Amino acid sequence: MSSLAISAVSAASEITRADWAQLAHGRHPFLNADFLAILERHGTAGPACGWNAHHLVSKAQDGTVLGILPTYVRSNSHGDFIRDWSWAAAYQQLGKPYFPKLLSGLPHTPAAGPRILVRPGADTDLVRHALIEAALEAVAEQRLSSWHVAFPAEHEVELLRAHGLLVSHNVQFHWRDHGYGDFAGFLGSFASERRRKVRAERRRVAESGLSIEVRHGDEIDPGEWPDLHNLYASTFDKYGNYAAFSPECFADLAGALGRRMVAFIAREHDMPVAISICFRSDDTLYGRYWGTTGNYHSLHFELCFYQGIDYCLRQGLATFEPGAGGEHKVARGFEPTVVRSCHWIEDARMRHLIGQHLERQRPAIGTYAEEAATHLPFRMVT
Repeated sequence: MSSLAISAVSAASEITRADWAQLAHGRHPFLNADFLAILERHGTAGPACGWNAHHLVSKAQDGTVLGILPTYVRSNSHGDFIRDWSWAAAYQQLGKPYFPKLLSGLPHTPAAGPRILVRPGADTDLVRHALIEAALEAVAEQRLSSWHVAFPAEHEVELLRAHGLLVSHNVQFHWRDHGYGDFAGFLGSFASERRRKVRAERRRVAESGLSIEVRHGDEIDPGEWPDLHNLYASTFDKYGNYAAFSPECFADLAGALGRRMVAFIAREHDMPVAISICFRSDDTLYGRYWGTTGNYHSLHFELCFYQGIDYCLRQGLATFEPGAGGEHKVARGFEPTVVRSCHWIEDARMRHLIGQHLERQRPAIGTYAEEAATHLPFRMVT
């Protein structure tokens, strides 16, 4: 352990592009030199929104970066998707402060994946252990209530559990390519009644007079983003929520990520009237933001689900994660998938109470996922 030095940086941009490239490979759309840095620069993941960067960096004696643990000190729970609202309420009832807390995760992005990044060739166990211990020390030293790791990779869950973190379970709905070939092949796997419903939804959109285009980030002019952003923001305005991304933030993400950003845009008389903004890696499409200025029958399903599935099949992507929640996704071929997050609760009494709650909740989550799977639209195989 003495050969490693752990420090914290207050911006993702303080970590060099070369180090990001070494530690976060595979063309991941969220773990790279740009995504976090752009969100922080525009305030989307900034103090005004309750995100204070505290990224932990592990270095060898010669200064080589061996590991990164992207982490934020949070003053609220908006945009981290770990569903700890009731925990904050319980703390309040007991007269204890729940905020600030520490979070390792992707701002406004409930996508699972690696959280503890290690340089190839480094002592993986040593680096991971050092970063985990540094996070726990930060909780104690800064008098934080807790440390949460949102949607870590499977192998990280067990590592974090071994360090004493509690594990929570939730359900998302993911599409997977089971060798369909194309959209017709995918739809051909449905039972006939479900297949007719999807065809009817797609036909309504096709006959509406709307045109739909698929464009990558590097194919969208920066000057188009104010109008496209208005579509995204309209969804938040409708429900009285705050739209964290600005037009300038989207424009910078598009320019930096290029083909790792994918936008499905519906137009009426050449004017954009709806958008679904997604991101992609080499094997997965991530659905993130939807918005429209009108009321178009089935257009949400077309832009947020069917266009994404069609894109995956054309591009050879194996998985489509359209975001958190949404049981209506099951009838359209998205499989219930259990996802996990990990939690260190500093107060021993609260850790015991929350641990009991999570243990009671776990079998119910599994049962819910199993029951939801019975509503998938696929034909029975005999």
